Amino acid sequence: MSKKVLIVDDSKISRMFIRQHISAKHPDWILSEATTGEEAIAMIDVEQPDYCTMDINMPGMLGTDAAKEILEKYSNIRLVIFSANVQETYQEQARALGTIFISKPVTETSIGQAIDYFLGV
Repeated sequence: MSKKVLIVDDSKISRMFIRQHISAKHPDWILSEATTGEEAIAMIDVEQPDYCTMDINMPGMLGTDAAKEILEKYSNIRLVIFSANVQETYQEQARALGTIFISKPVTETSIGQAIDYFLGV
């Protein structure tokens, strides 16, 4: 069964890397991208993803704020927070939202952690 993933990051390189590794493991999954939290929120109703990766530090809205808004509306989306900002506060916010925090840089291993979380492994 095909799943939908929304990749949210202002870094084109991070989005490409996440896309590439998810596609390699799950070529049937449908991937879409957003570059800001606001764009992600606008896309959620249309895309209705099963999974979402979210950066924290982006222009405009923080990823944690976008994640909160998304999860309040769609609690069934499994969302992962990716960030180079490893301050405990952000990790606590991710846990409070019911998500997991994975530190950047984005690597094959960290994307594997996200996929395992998505699949409940």
